Amino acid sequence: MTGAQEYDYRDIDDVIHGRVRLAVMAYLSGVGAADFNELKAKVGGTDGNLSVHLRKLEEADYVEVEKGFRGRRPHTTVRLTKKGREAWIAYIARMEDLLRPKAAE
Repeated sequence: MTGAQEYDYRDIDDVIHGRVRLAVMAYLSGVGAADFNELKAKVGGTDGNLSVHLRKLEEADYVEVEKGFRGRRPHTTVRLTKKGREAWIAYIARMEDLLRPKAAE
């Protein structure tokens, strides 16, 4: 990229860039998978709020949400997908490009 394109923020992945989704992606990139309550404790928010953000990440195929039971209790596990990991790496690279000091042209 050269000139003004280096500072073009429009190609930042908006699915990831939301605060809660960014926190989810950052956490899952380190642990790979987490249960819903663990994720909620790490990123904050309510059950409903986190569910909405997870749905958006799931629709983009960035996370996989697996629902089941442990004994008689519902249990949800969230896992970063291959596409999600690739999107996360691309997001970080783009942010680094935007933050890297550029020589004046």
